[in-house]
Amino acid sequence: MQEKPKQNHNIILENRKSLSISGITDVDSFDEREISLYTELGELTVQGRELHIDAMSVETGNMTITGDIWSLVYGDKDRRGPISAIGKLFR
Repeated sequence: MQEKPKQNHNIILENRKSLSISGITDVDSFDEREISLYTELGELTVQGRELHIDAMSVETGNMTITGDIWSLVYGDKDRRGPISAIGKLFR
């Protein structure tokens, strides 16, 4: 099995209301106050109010989040892997 090449990881935050993220490898959990996911560069937690995942592509690893975004926090850099069942819901 051929390993998938790494994607770049980028974040674009517009007016603290719209967040575009690339290089996502997995989504751990999400609700209206916190979205936990994994990127090519490790864990990322998005915190805020009325958060909503507008779009996610399993093929490209891109995600768009809207809401009142308060913080972006990186964690463990070693956790990477394929998109989980939760991530596949947004295909």
